[in-house]
Amino acid sequence: MIDECLAVEFRVRNDDCPLAEATRGANVEIDAQPPQHRNDGYDLLQFSSSRNDRLTALLDGDDRITYLHVSKTDGRYRYRCLSKHPCVVHRLIDGGLIVETLCYRDGAATISGAVVGRDVLKGVMEAAGDTVGVQLERIYPLQSEAKEIPSQRWDLTPPQEECIRQALEMGYFEIPRETSTEAVADELGISKSAFLERLRRAEQSVFERMFGSSN
Repeated sequence: MIDECLAVEFRVRNDDCPLAEATRGANVEIDAQPPQHRNDGYDLLQFSSSRNDRLTALLDGDDRITYLHVSKTDGRYRYRCLSKHPCVVHRLIDGGLIVETLCYRDGAATISGAVVGRDVLKGVMEAAGDTVGVQLERIYPLQSEAKEIPSQRWDLTPPQEECIRQALEMGYFEIPRETSTEAVADELGISKSAFLERLRRAEQSVFERMFGSSN
């Protein structure tokens, strides 16, 4: 029998991970897959961002990063590389966290995922407690399909869901609009361009779920 499944979200601050440091220097947001630990001791990192040559330069100049590969598709840069630096997220994974989304911005990381049962959660929390700057932001039971949370139903990342909720709360979608793009971005603590990018990606995800992907 499957034990209770819990959704969790962690925030990692003051991380010296190469990706976290690069977002601080390039002022860009990175969406990453969970790092894959290899037998040779390296981590395989796969991630993407909006087109940002400064980010590429920072990663290319980081001695901890090797075999950096960049491809450009759909207005985004997609990266693959090996990292000598151990990622904090590995400790949470080893504790039992199933990572679903991993986002780096302004030198910090937001990690969303799930744990199966309270005992596993305890193990993840113990792993987090041994790591400086890791904080549990949210925890809630995974709902049935009938009570599915928006991020699950519409395939939104936590930052995208936060973006839509804040915009809705401030009257951004009202006619006439009750607030400005800049005001919502300021409330979220991000740039105007970052807000608009998240909003468009969230809208694309919702529309694809409603009408089917065009790909």
